[in-house]
Amino acid sequence: MPLNRDDILRALETVKLPDGKSLPASGRLTDVVINDGKVIFAITVDPSEVNALEGVRSSAEQIVKRVPGVTGALVGLTADKAAGSSPAPGPTPMRSGPKNPPAATSKLAGIPGVKHIIAVASGKGGVGKSTTSCNLALGLAALGLKIGILDADIYGPSQPKLFGLRGKPRVTPERKMEPLERYGVKVMSIGFLVDEETAMIWRGPMVMSALTQMLREVAWGDLDVLVVDMPPGTGDAQLTMAQQTPLAGAVIVSTPQDLALLDARRGVAMFRKVNVPVLGVIENMANFSCPNCGHVSPIFGHGGARAEAEKTGVPFLGEIPLHMEIRETSDEGRPVVATAPDGPHSQAYLAIARKVWATLESGVASKPAPKIVIE
Repeated sequence: MPLNRDDILRALETVKLPDGKSLPASGRLTDVVINDGKVIFAITVDPSEVNALEGVRSSAEQIVKRVPGVTGALVGLTADKAAGSSPAPGPTPMRSGPKNPPAATSKLAGIPGVKHIIAVASGKGGVGKSTTSCNLALGLAALGLKIGILDADIYGPSQPKLFGLRGKPRVTPERKMEPLERYGVKVMSIGFLVDEETAMIWRGPMVMSALTQMLREVAWGDLDVLVVDMPPGTGDAQLTMAQQTPLAGAVIVSTPQDLALLDARRGVAMFRKVNVPVLGVIENMANFSCPNCGHVSPIFGHGGARAEAEKTGVPFLGEIPLHMEIRETSDEGRPVVATAPDGPHSQAYLAIARKVWATLESGVASKPAPKIVIE
């Protein structure tokens, strides 16, 4: 008989919570998704319970993997809905997250061997966040640091393409995935686990389950910095990542035009709301230099991100131009910092990497960010 939801729930009856209730009876389970033998679900928790219930999550995943017909299991912890509520018999509606999310604290469990975790984020898509994340990671590696990058954009993973990587991660004897590596950077992405053309039609809890596993069940080894390429926007995935991961800081990427700056402002406000320091703002696609005549055109405007950084009181990290070389090398899986390290575009990314690393090493990033007061 084909594997079904009841088979999974019966197996999970043996998983007990600290209060003695079985996991299915606790009301904490989200929808159980089964796809070609792969089982995906999440356990709803309050952010303060994450560390205490990590053992329950791990036990649930191991037990499900032993169910006949199961080829893989992905179990995560999520604050997508209030813990203790009963699961609906049908699809669980997606929520936008708590109105007043708890602040991130240094008590969150870190990743063994990883010194600093930073998020690269944007308030909206289409501003070049993933390309910036890739070249920032390479810039940090060029400083002699041990660097990894997590592609947290589940719906649109870009890092496999940017790094020119294909294939599936190997699994260690400790049942952890080994990240793929190129140009001296360790890379993990959902793009390594699913077909390139597969549409990821997942609700919030499924996304957080995948992120949890890619973050905490990967053999990262010793890293100076783990760069997290965040999904665009300021929704549940971003909030939960900020609440459940000890982020050392966040970098905001924006283009210069007013529309993008409005969303960048929301990104700054979100990270401040959860007490994640904002390391600075990068102005991407700052200007365009004609390759034929050399005339510089501010296609999207110029200086807007710098002005916004000054307005919101966060550092301005630098400008990256709109240029064919950056686009071409990205499309070819040969990022510009790795393949043309002495060029002007690589030097712009390297200058930003130096500023980010200097802030992390100085300890400034560990200080609580100022609160926004609206009068």
